[in-house]
Parts: sequence; C-alpha cells; structure tokens
Amino acid sequence: MTAKAKEFRYAVDLGEGDVVRTEDGTPLGGGPEWTPEHLLLAGLLRCSVMSLRYHARRAGIEVTRATGSAGSLFAKRGGDGRIAVAEVDVALDVRLEPQPGEAELVALLEKAERDCFISASLTVKPTYTWSVA
Repeated sequence: MTAKAKEFRYAVDLGEGDVVRTEDGTPLGGGPEWTPEHLLLAGLLRCSVMSLRYHARRAGIEVTRATGSAGSLFAKRGGDGRIAVAEVDVALDVRLEPQPGEAELVALLEKAERDCFISASLTVKPTYTWSVA
C-alpha cells in the first residue's frame, strides 16, 4: 500500500476594488496598491518564517521575534524572452530561545529555507541572509 502524498490546497478570490480574500472570506489586507509581485514577496517572507517556526518548535526552540524584508529582480529570461523572477533576496532577523549551538542553527536555517513552499515553488532559488539573536 502506497502512502498518499501530503497535499495543501489554498484559494483566493479577487473582488471589487481589488480586495483579495481567502477561501473562508478573510480579507488579506492591502489594496490595489499591492502588486502581484509585492504579494509574492510577502508570501515568501511569511512562508519562510512559518517554516522556521515549524522546525524550531520540533527542536524545542521558540522563535520569539521574526522580522525581515525581501526584494526581487524581474527581467527577461533566456530562451523565451518572457519577464520572470531573475533574483530574490530574503533578509530575516530572528530571535531564538534557547539559542541553539552553531551546528544546530545551521541545520535549522537550512530546513527553514528548504521547506518554505513558496521558495520551493520558484524556479530561481532565493538568497537568504539570516541575522539570529
């Protein structure tokens, strides 16, 4: 018997006035000034922090603070000449309690980067910079 692969399904609706809502009707904030590119970067940041929190919790570590920023370059890609994500930089400033040892911290951050669904979905691998206290 084969185990069924995990699946996660999400949905959003775009309504009048560019209001974006989740499948249960919760507004996602922002407004028409939020471009799809901004929303992608916001999703990447949130996903990266959620991934860190998940792996930290499994290691008995609490993420007591997480702030950050993300930026991207969209440019024509080779081959088809379409505009696409060419570079993505993510900078996260986090506080962990208790503070893990160096090897444990490296492994934790690698898992956080690897298991962010948004990051894994991009054809360009984001460059992460972590500041950990």
